[in-house]
Amino acid sequence: MTLRVVIGGWYGAASLGDTGSTVYTYGNSSLRGGVTKLSPKQGTVVATEGNGWSRTVYTVSPGVPGDSGSGFMNSSGQAFGVLSTLQILPTAGSNGVGDLSNELDYMRANSSLSSAQLAPGTQPFKADLAAAIVGS
Repeated sequence: MTLRVVIGGWYGAASLGDTGSTVYTYGNSSLRGGVTKLSPKQGTVVATEGNGWSRTVYTVSPGVPGDSGSGFMNSSGQAFGVLSTLQILPTAGSNGVGDLSNELDYMRANSSLSSAQLAPGTQPFKADLAAAIVGS
């Protein structure tokens, strides 16, 4: 099996900025029927929900069932969220992305995993999706 790095790994956790921020992710759901050219994605934050606990994002193509749990990164390659939902209303085709910093803080405060840390990526982050898609 060959491991191919498409957009690299994340470098630390970050809270994502406001509406309009650029995001990056990679999902490889079996519902795509093996079409990996749809796996690397770039998108935009369109709303902040739940007092900052979630972001609504649009990506081309959206994350679908089977992509849940995919990491989302900001334009610097820092992890900010985890894909949790495919939304129908009120923003059809968008995804709900949980805020990773809030989730990690909650886990540390409410479990025996108080010293858990996000592991850094092993490959440099590259925000060049055109090259990632062509190389797929």
